[in-house]
Amino acid sequence: MKYIELQSRPYPEKVGGTCGTIEPNLTEDAIFYEDGIPVGFYIKNLSTYSEKASSYAELADRELRSPRVPKSEMRRSSGLHDATFDVRQYSVILGGVPPKPHMRRNYPTVSSVHSVGSAANFIKAMLLLCRESENIIKEIMPEQYEFQKLAIQQNAPPEYRFGELFTSSISNFNIAANYHTDNANLRGCVNVIIAKRKSSTGGNTTIPEYGVTVDSCDNSMLVYPAWKSLHGVTPIIPLAEGGYRNSLVFYPLKSFAKYVS
Repeated sequence: MKYIELQSRPYPEKVGGTCGTIEPNLTEDAIFYEDGIPVGFYIKNLSTYSEKASSYAELADRELRSPRVPKSEMRRSSGLHDATFDVRQYSVILGGVPPKPHMRRNYPTVSSVHSVGSAANFIKAMLLLCRESENIIKEIMPEQYEFQKLAIQQNAPPEYRFGELFTSSISNFNIAANYHTDNANLRGCVNVIIAKRKSSTGGNTTIPEYGVTVDSCDNSMLVYPAWKSLHGVTPIIPLAEGGYRNSLVFYPLKSFAKYVS
């Protein structure tokens, strides 16, 4: 695994700015360091670390694309306006959902998808994938694993957890993202982003502060503190009918801390 010391640099990108097409410059297994401390890593092919994780990701991806799982259609900019083929864009949230006062819901809840019987295989596959991802984090970054496990125990009641290191999961299908930081995440913690794709390009995570754009190839895994730096997801362009890029994401929210007894 390649060792990369992240070097901060000036950059012009701003929160909310459009993330254009950027070719990846990180295409091999790597662990990221900042001031000598490991802060994340990239695995090009999950199978090299866990055949189980690879099989769970395949199952979750297949179930997500089936009519058995309810979806939320996305209305934000997709980065797909120049695509030759029309595609659907949607997301599915699992695990803890924070309070949403603007929707007149001032309390946390659990994703309604958990109550849909036909989504059971998808939920199970995502939970198993989450646990395997946590095992990989424990192997590569044991200190981060222990820190994040304790952070979740201290900041999220059991009913609002997804696995041991996260509160929530989102699966984004064909969705690019403007530049942003994940300000709702627990500080010091990492996200997991697993990519599944077919006949498409783009969907790469780019971090302008470090000049790094990570290859979102099929079956890849990115572990990174998304709260820490501005980042975006490049446009996803299908190359054939039915082409897509799906990201299976696990993340730790800080919104549940005041509900810990």
